[in-house]
Amino acid sequence: MTAVMVADADAVVEVDPPSMVRERLEAFASEVLAEAMNRPVQAVNGGSYMRGLLEGGARKSLEPLVARLGGAADYQSLQQFLADSPWDPGLVVRAVAERVAPQIEVQAWVLDDTGFPKDGKRSPGVKRQYSGTLGKIGNCQIGVSVHAVGAKGTVPLGWALYLPEEWCEDEQRRARAKIPEEVLFKTKAELGIELVERAAGWEIPAAPVLGDQAYGDDSKLRTRLEEAGSEYVLAVGPAAAVFAPETVFAVPERKGDTGRPRRRLHPDRKPESIGALIKRIGEANFQTLTFRDGPDGEPVTSRFVFARVRALKRWGKGATEQPREEWLIAEWPEGHDEPTDYWLSNLSPEAEPERLARLARLRWKVELDYKQLKGELGLDHYEGRSWLGWYHHTALVTAAHGFLTLERLHPKARRSA
Repeated sequence: MTAVMVADADAVVEVDPPSMVRERLEAFASEVLAEAMNRPVQAVNGGSYMRGLLEGGARKSLEPLVARLGGAADYQSLQQFLADSPWDPGLVVRAVAERVAPQIEVQAWVLDDTGFPKDGKRSPGVKRQYSGTLGKIGNCQIGVSVHAVGAKGTVPLGWALYLPEEWCEDEQRRARAKIPEEVLFKTKAELGIELVERAAGWEIPAAPVLGDQAYGDDSKLRTRLEEAGSEYVLAVGPAAAVFAPETVFAVPERKGDTGRPRRRLHPDRKPESIGALIKRIGEANFQTLTFRDGPDGEPVTSRFVFARVRALKRWGKGATEQPREEWLIAEWPEGHDEPTDYWLSNLSPEAEPERLARLARLRWKVELDYKQLKGELGLDHYEGRSWLGWYHHTALVTAAHGFLTLERLHPKARRSA
């Protein structure tokens, strides 16, 4: 195995000599693959595939990967191992997370999705759809993922392939892609919350869940996180409606002596959009905060507005109990006519403004994760057309990524500027 070169924010990490790297990789692979792969040939193929992902080379699809491994891997055996072998990729992701997450000083979990550009129509879930990766509508798959991000690195906590409704209803396409019968249509938000709930049962540090507007605007997702006991700081759009801090919820008096007693709480005013509320209260509530953010770790100063609000999706007939409070956070930089970003959070009312602002701005770290997962490890290079194959590939890429993260933290890693 050649020396492993890992790019981080400050330097290039070179782990040498190759023989020691190989020994550590074999030990790590044995550890994280053990529970999922109970057949010797599975463990051998899993270790070989991880090594192939870590080797140099622009493409990490199966054919060039096998070619780089020389005689150490058999193409047909690896192809069957990826596409059809009955091992559980979720067990691999869990093993990696429980090995790596405690080492990276976890600060947050980030819920996001990414595009996998594809040709043709047979890869499971592929269609012309919007991809943030492409920045436009294109032929692609969409993968939803959750990542633990920390002061010393990141680690994926789960993957889910988004299956559009047209795919769910097409029995022939499902059969060709070997999509299990129990797989039904779910939104990206539903897939994401399931990944969060699954990871919450693992032996890893819990942390607030972050997500962009596509997830934050989903009130069901926020409620489900709250009910599961998970904290969150989720981006929302300015059109989202909330009740202002001064809103009072009370049971109206009965009309006349013969009217039925009223039991539902009603607000004393209508909800208003987040954008309108912040513009109304912003000038009197600006807070200029300095916190560490960004790849270089340098202090960042920006201006924020914080308010305690209540969101109630259906309020026309009132509520049976007091709607829960959330933090409304808005970043309104100096010199801007309006805020640039908004978030809702269920963190404690005593949460420090600096922590709220830092968490709101921390989601960028997942982009570094995607960059390494795709650019160095071939996350989006899988060319198979099997549903299970996609999950197998993403799990093994996660394992390779976890190994690199631990190598970067290795006390004997040699750094060259």
